[in-house]
Amino acid sequence: MATIHIQCIGEKVLVPQSELELLVKLAQRYEEITVQRQEDDVTTEDLMRLSEESGAFDFWQEEGEDIYSSKDGESV
Repeated sequence: MATIHIQCIGEKVLVPQSELELLVKLAQRYEEITVQRQEDDVTTEDLMRLSEESGAFDFWQEEGEDIYSSKDGESV
């Protein structure tokens, strides 16, 4: 059994290169396939969605992080 790790970004999926190669080898056992690569840069929207959906900023929701209020700091 093979395990493939993916990261979903909206309608797209990120797969590590080594695991993509494994998927291609497995698929080629059953039929001829062609891999079409898209080498475009990641859009700002995709990068924002990845950051949001990855959980990288989930720590901000923890209780200990909400330590400031509008009364803190100095007026500008």
